[in-house]
Amino acid sequence: MSDYKQDTKCVQAGYTPGNGEPRQIPIIQSTTFKYNTSEDMGKLFDLEASGYFYTRLQNPTNDYVAAKIAALEGGTAAMLTSSGQAANFFALFNICECGSHIVASSSIYGGTFNLIAVTMAKMGIEVTFVSPDCSDEELEAAFKENTRAVFGESIANPALTVFDIERFAKAAHNHNVPLIVDNTFPTPVNCRPIEWGADIVTHSTTKYMDGHGAAVGGAIVDSGKFDWMAHADMFPGLTTPDESYHGIVYAEKFGKEGAFITKCTAQLMRDFGCIQSPQNAFILNLGLESLHVRMPKHVENGLAVAKFLEQHEKVVKVNYPGLESDPYYERAKKYMPNGGCGVVSFELKGGRKAAEEFMSKLKLAAIETHVADARTCCLNPATSTHRQMTDEQLAAAGIPAGLVRMSCGLEASEDLIADLAQALE
Repeated sequence: MSDYKQDTKCVQAGYTPGNGEPRQIPIIQSTTFKYNTSEDMGKLFDLEASGYFYTRLQNPTNDYVAAKIAALEGGTAAMLTSSGQAANFFALFNICECGSHIVASSSIYGGTFNLIAVTMAKMGIEVTFVSPDCSDEELEAAFKENTRAVFGESIANPALTVFDIERFAKAAHNHNVPLIVDNTFPTPVNCRPIEWGADIVTHSTTKYMDGHGAAVGGAIVDSGKFDWMAHADMFPGLTTPDESYHGIVYAEKFGKEGAFITKCTAQLMRDFGCIQSPQNAFILNLGLESLHVRMPKHVENGLAVAKFLEQHEKVVKVNYPGLESDPYYERAKKYMPNGGCGVVSFELKGGRKAAEEFMSKLKLAAIETHVADARTCCLNPATSTHRQMTDEQLAAAGIPAGLVRMSCGLEASEDLIADLAQALE
């Protein structure tokens, strides 16, 4: 399957039915699984055999879909979570503990910013935020002796800054830590962070992967390239015995290719239980089957809308990496030559009040706390998704109070532009 094109992987990867088996991925809607002997089940609890005993940890439907996402990203192992937030938390907490430190881009989704800056801080995990455009000196200064991960978003939500994956990967590896990249917006159809040095990739599958606003979910993909044992003293959770699993050493037993996801499943999913339901995984797979067809249309609509807004007198600024005038245009061409996504953000003259009035006049685009959907939707981040951030934090993240985030769906671009025109008027 690794030799197939992305289009084929979207449709075929992850599940191959045997003779007389269901052609579509089956929904295994069961909390538990039967075994003939306690010895058989015991092998599963000891991680001596592969299989299923309780859906809170693993489920066949979920594993089929996770395998497809792993194939699309070019990873060696993957897992599904209940949401994108759970995916980012698990990816970081799997290698961080009380006393650890994270280097993160300041230009990330507000919920993730809060997760790292506030919630994980209560767990004793520090963070240093840096601009995605920081100097080499500023980036180097952000690292500490206890740094255990670097985090960023390939295309930031909603600032639409483009993360310099290769540069941050090099910095992370110079300090012997992995780079974690949230690749939700471009999806692996338009960007494959692992090919540029990322070690772990996360997704809110709720967005383009599902694409229809039907099922909340997340995913974590391991590249299988980071050598945990080479830096054993920095990652004891992977390189020393886990007494809650009979002293197993994940990096030794499962190697570079499987240690991260196995620990994340056997330990974090066991204890936190943020599982994606099999029903949601099934719905997610239906979305994945058309991802390669939908993403070009989203990009086409996003660019058309961005070009219209760029010329409008009531618009102060447009953020869209596909515009030649955008400061991230060249970087986007490097990492996403086929385009990034269908999300456009723009600042209106008149600030927050103008943004709210504009949105109230829209007829086709809906005001929603959502993005990356088949239907066009929009919101003002300062009063919704990012309202927990101060004006200073908003400015640092590139999200002024009058910013509108518009997620261009699959409608005709002419209709989207007409709706924008009448609302602006």
